[in-house]
Amino acid sequence: MTDFEKTSGSLEFDKVLEKLAEFTGCEDARLDALQLKPESNLALAKALLQQTIDAHMLLARFGGPSFGGLKNVNNALSRAAAGSVLNTRELLDIGEVLRVIRSLSQWRANNEGVECGLDSLFSALVPNKYLETAIFSAIVAENEFSDNASPALADIRRKIRIQESNVREKLDKLTRSASYSKYLQEGIVTQRNGRYVVPVKSEHRANVPGLVHDTSSSGATVFIEPMAVVEANNEIRVLESKEKEEIERILYELSASAGEFSDSIKNSYKCAVELNLIFAKAQFAYSMKASPAVLNDNGIINLRAARHPLLDPRKAVPVDISLGKDFDTLVITGPNTGGKTVSIKTIGLLTMMAMSGLMIPAADRSEISVFDEILADIGDEQSIEQSLSTFSAHMTNIIDILNIANDRSLVLIDELGAGTDPVEGAALAMAILEQLHAQGAKIAATTHYAELKAYALETPGVENGCCEFDVATLRPTYRLLIGVPGKSNALSISEKLGLAPGVIDRARELVSSDNKEFENVVDKLELTRKKMEDEYETAKSLSESAQKEKDDAEKQRKEIAELREREMEKAKGQALKIVEQAKREAYALMHEIEKLKKEQAQTKDAAELAKKAKLTIRRGMESIDSAIDPITEVDDDEDYVLPRPVRVGDNVIIRDIGKSAKVITPADRKGNVEVLAGSLKTRVKESNLKLIDAPVQESKPVKKAPAAARESRLGTAPDTRLDVRGMTVDDCLLELDRFIDRSMRAGLAEFTIVHGKGTGALRGAVTRYLRSSPYVKTSRLGVYGEGEDGVTIVTLK
Repeated sequence: MTDFEKTSGSLEFDKVLEKLAEFTGCEDARLDALQLKPESNLALAKALLQQTIDAHMLLARFGGPSFGGLKNVNNALSRAAAGSVLNTRELLDIGEVLRVIRSLSQWRANNEGVECGLDSLFSALVPNKYLETAIFSAIVAENEFSDNASPALADIRRKIRIQESNVREKLDKLTRSASYSKYLQEGIVTQRNGRYVVPVKSEHRANVPGLVHDTSSSGATVFIEPMAVVEANNEIRVLESKEKEEIERILYELSASAGEFSDSIKNSYKCAVELNLIFAKAQFAYSMKASPAVLNDNGIINLRAARHPLLDPRKAVPVDISLGKDFDTLVITGPNTGGKTVSIKTIGLLTMMAMSGLMIPAADRSEISVFDEILADIGDEQSIEQSLSTFSAHMTNIIDILNIANDRSLVLIDELGAGTDPVEGAALAMAILEQLHAQGAKIAATTHYAELKAYALETPGVENGCCEFDVATLRPTYRLLIGVPGKSNALSISEKLGLAPGVIDRARELVSSDNKEFENVVDKLELTRKKMEDEYETAKSLSESAQKEKDDAEKQRKEIAELREREMEKAKGQALKIVEQAKREAYALMHEIEKLKKEQAQTKDAAELAKKAKLTIRRGMESIDSAIDPITEVDDDEDYVLPRPVRVGDNVIIRDIGKSAKVITPADRKGNVEVLAGSLKTRVKESNLKLIDAPVQESKPVKKAPAAARESRLGTAPDTRLDVRGMTVDDCLLELDRFIDRSMRAGLAEFTIVHGKGTGALRGAVTRYLRSSPYVKTSRLGVYGEGEDGVTIVTLK
């Protein structure tokens, strides 16, 4: 028996494995779970734990695969490979195993986008749809073959049905005939020994020629096969014999196929059982709300909010336990039923679980070391058969532990030195701890001896721990406190329970002065601990509040940054639209000018032409001015009243459009004032003007920056011109599709396609494409100044 096997019972690891086995789906996986052994090699232990973590992740994302129907068919496969013919039950079991293997493989294929360390096992599964289909197509149930098992079987069964129908038809005629019906006990057709017969009264059996197959229990009825159907019944028996032979042949073929694929099925079954155990570990972890431990081989254990896996999680008190980093020996003191034994059992049990690839019921980032041996002396080991007292049994275990322990051992001892004289027991306990400490073992021990508390305080590498006890309620809190020696509460508890004050006082007098001083020191330490704990909780609360405020501020900062980015993108789009509008107005103005040039050659009225030209240019300039300087703000002071009538030369603001202007003429009788806004003269209501004291400085036009500078501020400006000249039609349409996509993403409303005039092939292809595009609002050929028929102007939706 190994050291792990000896310790398993005292730490109740076997009960944990029984809980694990409940999550398996087949007998072999259940047995593997019950025989699970801790792995002392760090790399192997990490690999086992990583498999559980991967299965845990897959369970969370996709749910678990089904292992129902998985059973060990290795014996049947071996006999099939040796040439034996399997029965229908064995073949159905093989088919069910193949179905499970295929479903596991398909389950992983459905979520193959997520990589995990279990892919080597899933890829080792070899589905065999051919054999699976052959088995289930031929065998309907354990005692039933399908007609579709083979064409020959279907033909034989068809013939049997025909013969049976003929026999029944002849017998039905016989039972209804007047000459024979009077000899029959009943007018029915039945079977005896697989042959069709009729029930005849025993006294008339000579009147019905045929073969007697049976008699009734009373002797009043004989079952006769009439001679008219003997030959037909014989034919049915021959066909049934052929049916049996065909079924034997089918079983032989299916068995041969199973034997041919036996090695593949065995290997796949082995991988499926291993996967079943791994997913059982993951499901067990979910049931415990467990998390993976951080494994090491340095002897360091740091459990955070750890719970004993066999205790009710609603009642178990989480404990923080550390060992092996700042100290390698932990001496735990405290009252009975206070949780000392559960604490050291939790250390050993969670260590064995982590070494076995199981996740542990503890908080994230808990650390556990792997050990070569976990040695424990826990519980009452009194042996009547060996005539050993409790003390002798404990000492026998401790002697074995001392002979084995080294720097790769974890030693757990409950009630060290108990069961004998307190003075000698305390001395013996200290000596044992010193020896184990010298051998390099990591030790967690419980005791009641005050001498061991002082030993832990004075010895480097040894630390006190205690299970907290609430004297006010006379109940343990089950909290483990590291670094605090346990206080003896016997007198306080007795006083609370009502023991006479005189007895309590006398007991206090009898306590040694050294013990009193030690207890006073422990009292002070306890008060200091509680004060620091309260301060820690306050600081923690403040820290969490500050962190929350910081997170909120960071969230707001990100939202503002995202809003600013969106507004910038929106501004870029608007700027592009403004530029495009200004270009269009400029092109239209140039077109009008060209028209005027043409008219000049045809008219002699120079004055009229000049007037018309000035009007056209002025309107064009106003359109361009409006395009590049859109109104963005209006005066919203509805209660504003002019302090005095406006005069010629006053600087004013036209309130409804927010445009600055200069008064040219005072208000007429209708209250209209002529003003000059930029290069435009217009008349507005005096009440729509706002007087300003000093001349308003018009917003200076922004000096155009070089293209590179504009692109650095606004990002790369999208191109508004696509040149497809020289391309084939296919290349042209492909490039046009890409250009529309880029323009839509950039928020571009209009762009120009340069296709040239040439033969018109490109122009026609572009026109047809634009008409069919769902993204194009309108398209037209260019006008004078835009490129005329050589370009197409496109407006997007």
